[in-house]
Amino acid sequence: MIYQARQGQYSSGETIGILLLDALLPLPPGDVANATTFAFPVRYQVVKAASIDRLIYQRDPALLAPFIEGGRELVREGVKAITSDCGFMALFQQEMADALPVPVFLSSLLQVPFIHRTLRRGEKVGIIAADSRQVTERHLRAVGVDESMPVKVAGMENQPNFYSAILAEKGSLDFEKAEQEVVGVAKRLVAEDDKVKAILLECSNLPPYAAAVQAAVNLPVYDFITMINHVFSAVVRKRFDGWV
Repeated sequence: MIYQARQGQYSSGETIGILLLDALLPLPPGDVANATTFAFPVRYQVVKAASIDRLIYQRDPALLAPFIEGGRELVREGVKAITSDCGFMALFQQEMADALPVPVFLSSLLQVPFIHRTLRRGEKVGIIAADSRQVTERHLRAVGVDESMPVKVAGMENQPNFYSAILAEKGSLDFEKAEQEVVGVAKRLVAEDDKVKAILLECSNLPPYAAAVQAAVNLPVYDFITMINHVFSAVVRKRFDGWV
C-alpha cells in the first residue's frame, strides 16, 4: 500500500473536525469538546474571539469569516467532515457548507426534520436549548425546519447551576445538580405537551445528561453525539464481518 503525504497536513486519522467557541466551560465526558466522548479520534479547532455572547446573543454575522477559516484549517489537517460545539451555529450552516469541500453539519438541530419524519402526524419534537429565548425562526429555517414540522422549545436559561457553568462561564459545574436541572426541564416539557414524542438536545453541553433524560421521560433522545456518530458512520464505512 502506498501512502501519500498532503501539503499542510501534519497528522492523520482524525475524521471529524470540531469547531470550538472561545469559551471557559467545564467539559465532562459526553460533552462534544471532550474527546473521550467518541469511539474514534476527532480534531478540534478553537475559533478565537468566537464567544458565547457574540454567537448566541449578538448573532454576529462577522463570525462567519473566522468560522470558515477554522473550517479550512481543519480540512488542511485532513478531516472528512466538520461540526461544531454549539447548536446556535445553525445560522451559518449554508454559508459554511458552501465554503468548504467536506460535509458540514454545524448544529444538532439539523436532526429535527429527520426526527419529525419518524413521528405520527401532529406529534412534536421537543427541543431543549441552552437558552430557549434565542431559538428563532431563522435558526430553525437554517436547518430545514418549517411550519410543517411542529416543535416545542424549552431551555436551561432559568436553571442556576447550568446557567452559571455554561452561559455565564463561571468555570465550575456540579454535574449531579446539572443533571437534575436538565431532567426537570425534560419532564416539564413532556408534561406540558403530550404531543412531544421525541427529545432533541440543542446544546453540545447537554449530551452528558441524555441517558438520564431518556430514563425520566422514556422517549428517543437525540443530540450532537447521535448526529456526529451518524455522520462518522457515513464518511468512514467499514466492511461487514459476519456469516450466513
